[in-house]
Amino acid sequence: MSNAVVERPELHRFELAVDGGAAAAYYRVEEGRVVLIHTEVPQELSGRGIGSRLVRSMFDLIRVSNRKVVIRCPFVAA
Repeated sequence: MSNAVVERPELHRFELAVDGGAAAAYYRVEEGRVVLIHTEVPQELSGRGIGSRLVRSMFDLIRVSNRKVVIRCPFVAA
């Protein structure tokens, strides 16, 4: 797991490429805020902490860009 999380604004998601697959956290922008709506980790990558790594790195990227966040995704909320 050496790949970094990247934001793909054209697809409204953050991605983490891992072992030929990718985990993603989807969002929309409302009133200048990033609304986190859904997180997906492929079943074959499940149980390895990839979703947690994605979320931590995603928050780092959002923090650096000085944006506000609204959490609607249950995984991110947990």
